[in-house]
Amino acid sequence: MLSNISKATIKSNRILSRAFISTWNSVPQGPPDAILGVTEAFKRDSSPNKMNLGVGAYRDDDGKPFVLSSVKKAEKVMMENNLDKEYAGITGSPSFTKAAGALAYGDSNPVITENRLAITQSISGTGALRIGGEFLNAWYPHAKNIIVPNPTWGNHIPIMKNSGLQLEKYTYFDKNTNGLNINGMLEDLHKAPKHTVVLLHACAHNPTGVDPTQEQWNQISKVIKEREHFPFFDMAYQGFASGDCTRDAYALRKFVEEGHQVILAQSFAKNMGLYGERVGSFSVVCADAEERARVESQLKIIIRPMYSNPPIHGAHIVSTVLNTPELKNEWLSEVKLMADRIITMRLKLREHLEKDFGSKKDWSHITNQIGMFCYSGMSPEQVNKIKSDWHVYLTQDGRISMAGMSSANVKYLAEAIHNVTKD
Repeated sequence: MLSNISKATIKSNRILSRAFISTWNSVPQGPPDAILGVTEAFKRDSSPNKMNLGVGAYRDDDGKPFVLSSVKKAEKVMMENNLDKEYAGITGSPSFTKAAGALAYGDSNPVITENRLAITQSISGTGALRIGGEFLNAWYPHAKNIIVPNPTWGNHIPIMKNSGLQLEKYTYFDKNTNGLNINGMLEDLHKAPKHTVVLLHACAHNPTGVDPTQEQWNQISKVIKEREHFPFFDMAYQGFASGDCTRDAYALRKFVEEGHQVILAQSFAKNMGLYGERVGSFSVVCADAEERARVESQLKIIIRPMYSNPPIHGAHIVSTVLNTPELKNEWLSEVKLMADRIITMRLKLREHLEKDFGSKKDWSHITNQIGMFCYSGMSPEQVNKIKSDWHVYLTQDGRISMAGMSSANVKYLAEAIHNVTKD
């Protein structure tokens, strides 16, 4: 028999249990990440023919992750030098930031030789973009408006909005040609309020793979200058796009040459295969060395409460590679090798579609586009069909990661694409 006290306690606990409402009861379920969702579905598929074309990470021709030889050698040098694990400064490793700036802007660029570049190490390109958004929100003297390409990398949008900027989109991709709508882009840049911040992909536009030509970049620079807009470059693929670091930096360097005081988010995830090391930089072109010092002081104030200081291992790798001539030359060869493999896959995919399967559609955009991604032109319905019928996984917008294919499966992919697009 339970005592009256025990019965009262049980009754009280039941009342409390029914009345309890968790602090987080009203937190809704967030939507799944579009790209990670593709990978999860791919993993559940037991087909031996399955292909994952969603993830933006380089794979070799055997479909394996690729660790660069120059990176392995740099790590060996680092071990031999018995580097410590002390904190980096707030703006990171000076040897890294100096080398990163020179790679982006060019060794002999006046912003480098005149000490006019405020630069900080960042948590890869994503972190660089966030620092840039926070810096603009704090110190850009005009309206906090930023316009981004339509479409753009999905993370650009929340990064800029969460930094407090007002975001709109400008015309970029032409669905009819699977290429650049340069007239629409220039028109939108003309119409944007003066002093608008314009986000530009320096090369290998993500997700479309569509880049302006050098002549078109010159037109874009002219309009931005006339409207007194402010260019914010995102350069995640220098060298990886064409295989030539100088060619891929054309837009950035041209804008600086024409007097734009650009800011830049730079990443080494793709071009050095350092995905998990999260190595990048954020830089601001300044008027002189004194202004550079003031800007850097404010960058430190932004970074300190955000993540205090950046990790050192990946920065040491990049610094060792870029500051050791033989390793830099080897890296330049390797990044060209990666770019050339992607270009070869583009050529083979188009050739199989046109010659082996006799597709009557225009597939020239496959080889006209550049970099890791190809905007295939497939509709969401065709994407679903190629997944269900052919076990090929890609994002709903039809974006293909070219690194996900190899010599062994590119013909299979071409057959799959042909079959879902021929009607």
